[in-house]
Parts: sequence; structure tokens; C-alpha cells
Amino acid sequence: MTLTFHIRPANVDDVDAMLKLVQDLATYENEPESARATPALFRENIFEKKYAHTLLAFDGRPEAPGVALGMALYFFNFSTWTGKPGLFLEDLYVSPDARNKGIGKALFAELGKVAQEKGCARLDWSVLKWNTPSIAFYEKKLEAKAMEEWMGMRLEEQGIENLQKLAVRAA
Repeated sequence: MTLTFHIRPANVDDVDAMLKLVQDLATYENEPESARATPALFRENIFEKKYAHTLLAFDGRPEAPGVALGMALYFFNFSTWTGKPGLFLEDLYVSPDARNKGIGKALFAELGKVAQEKGCARLDWSVLKWNTPSIAFYEKKLEAKAMEEWMGMRLEEQGIENLQKLAVRAA
């Protein structure tokens, strides 16, 4: 049985659906307590300040949308080596019941359109090493290449605050 779905950019009225998918993703990644985003934070940072963008996949047709089945949340970065912008995919998630129905492929196709429209040289994302079904999809279906030479690094809020200790003090 085929699933009828459509993809469109999220709007501020979709915040609750987005947060539900984020919480489902956090649960899938065995870190439900790490998903601390709130509706107010999403409204401010995604829709007002536009730090990120989201594509949502809904069941049904555009004129009668149903439940949100998947999402791709992304933002733009910049490559000094290419001199062009890049698109960084922060999260892509498809609900378990909607997997293997083409939604992930369709979300990537839409991301590809966005990347081309913006003149992006790269589309990057990270994947947990234990997520072998996703890695297989990325490598086999998308022909993505693992970044073997690079290791992800992160500072969280306390680490960012600690950077002030490195500031040079004017005499």
C-alpha cells in the first residue's frame, strides 16, 4: 500500500508538530531528556530570527494535510575553501510507521533543491555510529561519503561561557 504524503516548509503554526517529531527523534536516539526545546524557543529562533529552516512531510494531500510524518531541520554555513555556502542538515526524522515509504528520499530531494537554489557547494550532516540503517541508506541510496578524517567537536553552554576566560584583557 502506498502512502500519500506531501512536503512543505514549516510555518509557525507547525511548532507543536515539529516538537513532537524532535521528541520522537530524541527517544529513538535514547536521549529523550536531551530534547529541551520549547515552543517559545522554536518560534523565536526558527521563525523570528530564522536561524534554521524546517521541511515537514505530512500524510495526505496539501489541501487536506494530516499528521506530520517527518521533518528535515537545516541551516546554512559557509566554506572558506569553496567560497560558497553550505547546507547543514541538523536533523532528519521519519516516524517509524512511515519509514520505507519514500519520505526520507523525498526530504533529501527537497534539501537538494534548496541547496541548488542557494548555490551551496556542500550538504553535510552527522549520523550516530550505531545507526546502521541510516548509514546504509546514506551510503547506498544517496551515495554519501563518510568523513573519515574529521571528528565532530562541541562546546555546550558552559563551555561557551568558559571561552570568556580566554579573552585578552586590554591594559
